[in-house]
Amino acid sequence: MFPPAPFNLNIFSNACKSVFGVPPRSHWVTTYFGGHDIKLVLHRFASNIIFSNGLQDPYSSGGVLKNISSTVVAIYTTKGSHALDILLAKKSDPDWLVEQRKTEIEIMGKWLTTYYADLRDFGN
Repeated sequence: MFPPAPFNLNIFSNACKSVFGVPPRSHWVTTYFGGHDIKLVLHRFASNIIFSNGLQDPYSSGGVLKNISSTVVAIYTTKGSHALDILLAKKSDPDWLVEQRKTEIEIMGKWLTTYYADLRDFGN
């Protein structure tokens, strides 16, 4: 169930090839999604993304915690957990969560304003 420690990629690859007939593509994710410098890729090619992180979520250590550009932004709270801000709002939601959602909606509103202004300006 658990791979041996220390992990040996060659042994693992050979086992996969033996069982499934193909070797694993161990670098596929980083190659396919922009290599090891995801911040550079996001800066060059992305827009209109909010990375929302609650620092109580263990996944946040791999999250984007700093703004990449004016339209690729990071919002985080020390109190939140995984995907808490995208759950349905409840009357019992804490103030910090209400504020975080409000900030996210304001950001998306600016994107929509820009989008419709561009449509007007460029004749669509």
